Amino acid sequence: MAENYSNKNNPNEESLMVDGHKLSIEEYLNQDEKKDLLRLLTAGSVDDGKSTLIGRLLFDSKKLYEDQLSALERDSQRVGNAGAGQIDYALLCDGLKAEREQGITIDVAYRYFSTNKRKFIIADTPGHEQYTRNMITGGSTANLAIILVDARTGVITQTRRHTFLCSLLGIKHIVLAVNKMDLVDFDRQVFEGIVNEFEHFIEPFRIPDVRCIPLSALEGDNVVERSSRTPWYDGPSLLEFLETVHIGNDHNLHDFRYPVQYVLRPDLDFRGFSGKVASGVIRQGDEVMALPSGKRSKVKRIVSYDGDLDYAFPPQCVTLQLEDEIDISRGEMIVHPDNLPQVGRHFEAMLVWMDEQPMDVKKSFYLKQTTNTTRCRIDHFDYKIDVNTLEKSNVDHLELNEIGRAVIVSSKELFYDAYQANKATGAFILIDPITNNTSCVGMILGPVEEQALHTGDALPTLDLPKLGIAPEHYPAIDKAVAELRRQGIEVSVKKQD
Repeated sequence: MAENYSNKNNPNEESLMVDGHKLSIEEYLNQDEKKDLLRLLTAGSVDDGKSTLIGRLLFDSKKLYEDQLSALERDSQRVGNAGAGQIDYALLCDGLKAEREQGITIDVAYRYFSTNKRKFIIADTPGHEQYTRNMITGGSTANLAIILVDARTGVITQTRRHTFLCSLLGIKHIVLAVNKMDLVDFDRQVFEGIVNEFEHFIEPFRIPDVRCIPLSALEGDNVVERSSRTPWYDGPSLLEFLETVHIGNDHNLHDFRYPVQYVLRPDLDFRGFSGKVASGVIRQGDEVMALPSGKRSKVKRIVSYDGDLDYAFPPQCVTLQLEDEIDISRGEMIVHPDNLPQVGRHFEAMLVWMDEQPMDVKKSFYLKQTTNTTRCRIDHFDYKIDVNTLEKSNVDHLELNEIGRAVIVSSKELFYDAYQANKATGAFILIDPITNNTSCVGMILGPVEEQALHTGDALPTLDLPKLGIAPEHYPAIDKAVAELRRQGIEVSVKKQD
């Protein structure tokens, strides 16, 4: 922790001591700005200690203000569950009245803090099956997941469900936190038995980085500091691991994808395309291709708020100015010509239904993927997966919190990658066209051939004779359809024989 230090030579210039080094306020702020950010979620069954762990992490790392400490001590005496005279650290995260009354987590609670090495955003997600959509929301941007298990019960159904959801979300780093080790006398054999069972279960998911840590969230063992009560454990404490886990390679730096969000035209001499680099690296002078037109050009300038850049990478927001005038608009994508995404209207995806109303497969949804929005429909389901047992079953629709594998048909071409290879271009949401609710989140698996569709291509169809449009108006209709096709929207036209 940093502490205040007053400069004796210049009393008006304050400085800070950080890890034994004296820094000026400006130097400290510059150093703090350069820290990388780790987003993590906690998941576990009821009473496994998720909220308590986060509260202890904040408390022991001295990241609480005095008014927060006072309120925590007061609330612990009034509604706490830790026992007489004890601080209930879970109250730092469980802020809803219903959460405090029931002693469970319902909503996703976000907590922000930083150490001398890294900044953190923690999502405390609920463990109940009925709040699966809340966990999906909290984990959608997470780099790392902490899955808690009770040392007395070990790996249970909820543990398996949370691990599956983390793998579905493409989280590459998982910490198995074996909590409440104080209740089993810090028995090494208990810990190793849980670890062996968990590693056997997680093997098919191929998660590259799994770490297992014995701890006691209530008493603070191995949370911030290494505990003397686990001499047989030679790994890092939880906070030490969180500060040092390497997440730099989690971004896809190979496949350049730049969804255009806005065409910037501040004056007559400048026309650029603004957006966020979804993946890959773009350099000044690189040859690029615009999709869907296929037109090529070279990058003339990479403009940012801080001036021109030589190169840009995710998740930087920049403006690309090209050497040639190319017609590009929002929803289109700039890529390298030798590294193209999938382009098509039929694909397979894992869907998580998040709407209170059951899915109506006859309904046409809005699909939003990167900066692109189009209409789509569900062609058919391959199966629904039980998040508790991982068993697959046949299904024709989904209900709240259910997960299934389906084939989707969009009304115009999308530019996408498989979610496991590129989260930014492989994720999408489905929006109800009537209520505007986010009905579903999806992770793309890959393309599907038209022959595999169950109900045909089902393009929007204009039946001209049925609409009473005479043949002399057909040329105007053809012109309108051609313009829609140029914009990426396919429409089928039925004419009089």
